[in-house]
Amino acid sequence: MTSTTLREWWQRPHRDLLSGLVVAFAMIPEAIAFSGIAGVAPEVGLFGAFVLSMVLAVLGGRVAMITSATGSTALLMTGLVQQGELVGPGLGLQYLLAAGIVTGLLQIAWGYLKLAHQMRFVPQPVMAGFVNALALLILLAQLPQLGLDVFHPETVTVGGGQLPVVWGLTALSLGIIYLLPRLTRVVPSALVAIVVCTGLAIRLDLDLPTVSSLGTLPEGLPRLGLPRVPFDFSTLGLVLPTALAISLVGLMETFLTQDILDDMTDTSSPKNREARGQGIGNIVSSLFGGMAGCALVGQSVMNINNGGRSRLSTLAAGASLLLMILLARDWVARIPMATLVAVMIMIAVNTANLRSIRDIPVAPKSDTSVMLVTVAITVITHNLAIGLLAGVALAGILFSRKVAKVIQVESELESPEHRVYTVRGQLFFVSSIYFRQGFELHEHPALVTIDMADAHLWDQSGVAVLDQVIRRLRLGGSDVRVINLNPESTNLFARIGIAPEAGGRGGPEAPAH
Repeated sequence: MTSTTLREWWQRPHRDLLSGLVVAFAMIPEAIAFSGIAGVAPEVGLFGAFVLSMVLAVLGGRVAMITSATGSTALLMTGLVQQGELVGPGLGLQYLLAAGIVTGLLQIAWGYLKLAHQMRFVPQPVMAGFVNALALLILLAQLPQLGLDVFHPETVTVGGGQLPVVWGLTALSLGIIYLLPRLTRVVPSALVAIVVCTGLAIRLDLDLPTVSSLGTLPEGLPRLGLPRVPFDFSTLGLVLPTALAISLVGLMETFLTQDILDDMTDTSSPKNREARGQGIGNIVSSLFGGMAGCALVGQSVMNINNGGRSRLSTLAAGASLLLMILLARDWVARIPMATLVAVMIMIAVNTANLRSIRDIPVAPKSDTSVMLVTVAITVITHNLAIGLLAGVALAGILFSRKVAKVIQVESELESPEHRVYTVRGQLFFVSSIYFRQGFELHEHPALVTIDMADAHLWDQSGVAVLDQVIRRLRLGGSDVRVINLNPESTNLFARIGIAPEAGGRGGPEAPAH
């Protein structure tokens, strides 16, 4: 074992083990809730969380990152499960598992095709909006447990008489979580809050919602087996659209989580290796009856903040999760949801990019707009992928508008019969309108020279608008010369630009030396 590999596994084992244990507690309610979103039994999400954590601990590209069933991928599974149930009772889960295997194969392919390189084009405001939206969604998901969801009162899980106790226990848990670190950091404060408040609830026999209120925990180990579906093109046609969506959305969320953790720890990690690891993890998870998933931003940040720095913390999270739901099943079932709500609130606060919120008064308006739109679309749709794509699209539009205005066309009349236009900047589809406005197309001197020495043609739209200017000037009787195009622009213009035989001197001349 090399020293690098050893450091990936063994740095501060006591911190990694304790952090993994705390993270496992935070994974339980979400895994069960995401199973409900997808329309399958709680054990499907729990088994997925366990298997994915174990596999990615070994094969993942980013150490200390937590992978599990997630809301963004679960939302994509709902339709497939419903379609499968229409084919036959109980087949919804089987088609979901088949989609998980296809998802894994696609992600392995994306890893070898280096899809991660495209993540370089996600702007910082979009990433800030992504994590802020995720933090807000985590907070909103806790409202039913606190009896505060006025928009969806049917989801509230506590009665009016229980509310004071629930709020009090949540406040106590938050107090322990945030005040204990001022005294000691030997044990993660969230773990202390869970143990103390669970013991208090059991001792006082408090009638409160617990983990068991979310669903029945599994009683045995997951079993290895292939999905019970026909292996034919009909099945592939049914599962492929969902698998394709999950593979892309899952990697998108995973890569963003990687960037966040890399920034927090001032390190770098291989994204394409992570993509291949995610693919293998989703295949193994599906073979053991678990959901496909991706990296969890909140729990990954929680792991880092609790001192998790190696692969051991991820392995500990998966192993602890399995041990808790099997060996400590009865005790885990009695953990008050009020305490886990406090843990999730801590995760939401740690996940949010608070600096991006504080900098709103001084940040460029375009960056603030991109961040807020990403947050708004994500919260409205409850879909991180849609919010991310909306943010990237808006950032692209705003950037294009900025770039469009950098092109300049200067006009100089050298003689009554000769006008020279000097173009500076980038000529492409967005800047073409500003380029055209720089020419006096109703003025027709005998000779017009368009000097492109400080300009560059990027696309067909740029060529088309240059063609249009040449034609309009020529129709008025001017002899038009385009000079000093760089070799790349000359080649593009020669391939799709105005034909020289159309009359006059319309084509570009060789660059001047």
